[in-house]
Amino acid sequence: MKSKNPINSLEETLKIEAGLTHESWKIFQIMAEFVDGFENLAAIEPSVSIFGSARTPSDHPYYQKAEQIARLLSDAGFSVVSGGGPGIMEAANKGACAGKSASIGLNILLPHEQVSNPYQDISLNFRHFFTRKVMFVKYAAAYVVLPGGFGTLDEMAEIMTLIQTGKSRRIPIILVESKFWSGLIDWFKNTLVEEGTISESDLELVSIIDEPQLVVNAIFDHYRSRTFQPSAEEKERMLRL
Repeated sequence: MKSKNPINSLEETLKIEAGLTHESWKIFQIMAEFVDGFENLAAIEPSVSIFGSARTPSDHPYYQKAEQIARLLSDAGFSVVSGGGPGIMEAANKGACAGKSASIGLNILLPHEQVSNPYQDISLNFRHFFTRKVMFVKYAAAYVVLPGGFGTLDEMAEIMTLIQTGKSRRIPIILVESKFWSGLIDWFKNTLVEEGTISESDLELVSIIDEPQLVVNAIFDHYRSRTFQPSAEEKERMLRL
């Protein structure tokens, strides 16, 4: 039986301790992202978060519709928040920039695909998806979701889960382009509801609207009997996002 080498054991211990120290210091980086986000976004309410593919070219109808929706929202008094990158994100910031209200980009550092667009009045940079997600939710009066890929689906599922579980207040979640989204909604109905993994009432969390002005109207309709600001109870709940 081989005896343990005390030198190797010491080296392994030092490596573990160095790794733990590095992980511990990451906490401060995460804290800094939260503080930066809270300080810069606290005054943007009411705001609408807009999502969609980073790969959509500027001559695509989806891009043009996102730009139009953002412009209407901005002129109606909503700050517009996007992921700060190209594609639909750029269209959202571009439309907002042309309007009366603030255009905000929550950029994420990625190995590829994410390049900051030039249409941002407030531009924040995040290393961590989870801190960025909190900023999308915390100040949003509505979510507008255009066609996109995994990232877009992730953001949509995130807000649906938070509302479904009572961790966030109820806000409009509007899917734009019925042709793109109808298959997913049918799957929700025919598979998730049928299998009992969600309730039929959960389908009411989302609506599909194709016309830009009707998107804006739906958001105002939701708040007809209440203010855009969260209630005291909702603010307390959202502290535990």
